[in-house]
Amino acid sequence: MHAYLLQRILAVIPVMLVVATVAFVLIHLAPGDPASIIAGPYAAPDDVAKLRHRLGLDEPLPAQLVRWYGRLLTGDLGDSIFLRRPVIEAIVERLEPTLLLTAWATLIAVLIGVPAGIVSARYHNSAVDQSFMALALLGLSIPNFLLGLLMILVFGVWLGWLPVAGYVPLDGGLWPNIRSLLMPSVSLGLVQSALIARITRSSMLDVLREQFILAARAKGLDERVLVYKHALKNAIIPTLTVIGITFAILIGGAVVIETVFNIPGLGRLIISAVLRRDYPVIQGVVLMIAVAYTLVNLLVDLAYLVLDPRIRYR
Repeated sequence: MHAYLLQRILAVIPVMLVVATVAFVLIHLAPGDPASIIAGPYAAPDDVAKLRHRLGLDEPLPAQLVRWYGRLLTGDLGDSIFLRRPVIEAIVERLEPTLLLTAWATLIAVLIGVPAGIVSARYHNSAVDQSFMALALLGLSIPNFLLGLLMILVFGVWLGWLPVAGYVPLDGGLWPNIRSLLMPSVSLGLVQSALIARITRSSMLDVLREQFILAARAKGLDERVLVYKHALKNAIIPTLTVIGITFAILIGGAVVIETVFNIPGLGRLIISAVLRRDYPVIQGVVLMIAVAYTLVNLLVDLAYLVLDPRIRYR
């Protein structure tokens, strides 16, 4: 177990290097640069060139990449060109809204998707099953930003139940924080709950056709015990994998929703950085999301050991 854990942690290093390199190269190959934006559209070419030299942007791309690698080895993500502060400080400052939004959205997706998938599998080919799967298909077809705009119109404008935009931090009170994140979380979570429901249903159907389930049913075991205790325990592994991937996907999906609901999280930070070509911020946020994605996958693998004792890592 310890050897496997060490192996997975060491495997993260080359993955992060690849992500960092790809992000660095793509960003620097995109048209425009911070010097042109800072100097303005009417600046003289000499002034732009001097500014590029001061920012170190006139150096060859490999030299800039090596210098950035050197900072990464010391845990330094650099300084934001426009915010005039360390990138790590800007990320930590915006981390709370994104993490809470992602956590609430994942919880909503699980609480809706898993029970819906179990009920659909239990009543396979019934009206209940077909209704749930039709709703799941509809959920997968609706973009989360469109769902968010519809919720703003209904619950924010027409009914006035929830704030249409903004974010209340946790130190401002738990209930105000929940109210400010409720519509964004539902917008993100409902779409992903459809995927979880379909995967849970498929996995449950496979297990319910196994011989040990058929034998237990023939012996007269209560159907609820059969489904919720024996079948679900064996069918939860694929669902858990999807839940882990969903959490990582929602971190990236929060970029759009944070813009729609005016939430000052990592999504707003990276969008403003892209528009201003703030290279250090873009690279730092992309690297942070990649690290989060990798860690979530590692935690899911370790959770397999708890849920299924037959799994052993060597």
